Order: sequence, then C-alpha cells, then structure tokens
Amino acid sequence: MESSPSAAAIVSTNANINMDRTRRKKKKKSQSQQQQSKQNKNSQSHAKWKTDAQQQIYSSKLIQALSQVNINPSSSSAPRQGRAVREVADRALAFAAKGKTRWSRAILTSRIKLKFRKQQHRRQRFASSSFSSSSGSTAVTTGSSSRPSRKHKVSILRLKGKGLPAVQRKVRVLGRLVPGCRKQPLPVILEEATDYIAALEMQVKAMSAIAELLSRSNSGAGSTSEPMSS
Repeated sequence: MESSPSAAAIVSTNANINMDRTRRKKKKKSQSQQQQSKQNKNSQSHAKWKTDAQQQIYSSKLIQALSQVNINPSSSSAPRQGRAVREVADRALAFAAKGKTRWSRAILTSRIKLKFRKQQHRRQRFASSSFSSSSGSTAVTTGSSSRPSRKHKVSILRLKGKGLPAVQRKVRVLGRLVPGCRKQPLPVILEEATDYIAALEMQVKAMSAIAELLSRSNSGAGSTSEPMSS
C-alpha cells in the first residue's frame, strides 16, 4: 500500500521528463527550420542580382538617372563629374534593391543627410561671415581652435583601433565598406556584405554593357561622318 504513491510519483516524473524532451526537440526543429528558411531567403536575394532581368531593370534605371546628370568631357571638373556618376549609379542600385537591405536604405538616406549637411554648412558660413564682419579676429581664432580638436579625436580613434584584435579590426573595416553597417554585429555585416558584393558585380556588368553600347554608337557615328567630310 505504501509503494503506490512512490510509483505514481515516478510515473509523473517520467512523464514530465518525456514532455521536456519533446518540447526541446520541437524547439530545436523550429529553430533549424527558421535558420533554413532564412538561408534560403538570403540565397534567393543574392541570386537575383545574377539574373539578366535584374540587370536590365538596373540598366534602365541607371540610364534614366544618367540622363539627368550634366556630363561634359571637355570640362576641367572631371573628378566631380565622376563622383556624380558614381553617386547616381549607387542610388539606382539602391532603388533596384527596393530598400529591402540595410545597405540600400543607407544609400537612399545618405542623399537626404548630405542635403541637410550642406544646408547646415551654408547657415554656419553665413553666421560666421556676419559675425566676422562685426569682429574679424574672433572668427579666425575660433576656427583655428576647432582644428586641433578634430585631429585629436582622429588620433584617439586610431589608437583604439590599433588595440583591437586582428579579427575585430577586419570586421570593423568590412563594416565601414558596406553602407549602413558601421556599428552592426558580425552576422549582419556578413549577410549585408554578401548581398552588396553580388549587387556590385551586377552593377559592373551593367555599366560595362552600357559603356560598350556607347562606344559602338560613337564609332558608328564617326564612320558615317567620314565620307561626308571627304
């Protein structure tokens, strides 16, 4: 009669153990399924940049954006024009990504931030010019005093970077190369870098194809104009 309560307790503990095991198995299975689905989504997003359809979409967006840029080969400001073409190509790439990735959102928002900084810079220049007209010497001293502080900050950041291990330094460099990933953890940086590299490869192919078409059209126009000149 005394053994029945202990037997019931043993049965209940075994049942609880079995329930815990089944819960752990279900949890592991759901986690593995989530990881697998995430990997499949990432592989699909990286593979889309390698398709001809995506290259055509990006090429059309790039041509539309380049048509709005004033490019003059005879102009002396060639670096500025090259920078403008690069910014247009990157924005078209971010538009083709539809802002679904962190790097594409960072490129799209960088233009807005740049405009805001330019407006702020203009306001500061206007305020400093108005202040220097009233007291010219004070504006020069304040400008000269702010320069060493910037150099000091840069030197501190470099010293901090030198003290990091080699792997962390490489991760930091990679995070700086990928837009919007400067302060992100390693899994996010690797995921964004994989997609960004695939997008850049597609960008190079599209721009090479456009450059080849332009060179062919220019050579064709030159060959047709030669008989007329003679």
